[in-house]
Amino acid sequence: MASKAKTKTRAKAKTVAKPKAVAKTRARKKATKKAERDLEKAYSVNQFVTKLRRLADSLEQKKSFRIQVAGERISIPSDAIVNIEHEREGDKEEVEFQLKWQMADE
Repeated sequence: MASKAKTKTRAKAKTVAKPKAVAKTRARKKATKKAERDLEKAYSVNQFVTKLRRLADSLEQKKSFRIQVAGERISIPSDAIVNIEHEREGDKEEVEFQLKWQMADE
């Protein structure tokens, strides 16, 4: 009988501890601002096509899209603005497929 009482006490202690841990995590997230970043990551044609297909599927289904670029996980919301940019400078040209969105306040 004594062991059952201990089990119940432990369960209650865990339940009480979880909200505090969640509150601390949320406070850390609010306090942390993501560092600015501007990089390019080269992929093989097969890797690029695979990522592009997943992106196209997400866009058609109006779902958010998650991708990891150079070690950072990025979540792109379903309502991101999609555009294509073309640049020309001298004899060099560039086409960028872009998704733009604003970070949501948490």
